[in-house]
Amino acid sequence: VQLQASGGGLVQAGGSLRLSCADTRRTSSNNAMGWFRQAPGKEREIVAAISWNGDNTYYADSVMGRFGISRDRAKNTLYLQMNSLKPEDTAIYYCASGLYARITTTQSLYRYWGLGTQVTVSS
Repeated sequence: VQLQASGGGLVQAGGSLRLSCADTRRTSSNNAMGWFRQAPGKEREIVAAISWNGDNTYYADSVMGRFGISRDRAKNTLYLQMNSLKPEDTAIYYCASGLYARITTTQSLYRYWGLGTQVTVSS
């Protein structure tokens, strides 16, 4: 598996988690990357994205101000810091590597996907 996501778990509302995504084959350092999530019965949606060098970021309205995306290109790792978690944040979170260096919110423009990590927020 090229992208390995980790860091999920069970947390109470208001708590924090930090997700990590390791690019084991080191092929995404010049590509945009993103975090997506899929809740039960819902379609997968974008959460956040970051450009190849980290200069540009995107956040879904639902997580703006609570989540922070970052990357360490030297470590080939993508992160998602999640604060003030809400029960509606419960989902499987996936990391993905884009086809291009610039940010995109279009899922079809992400070529590699991790297997996902479960985040459960209790009320």
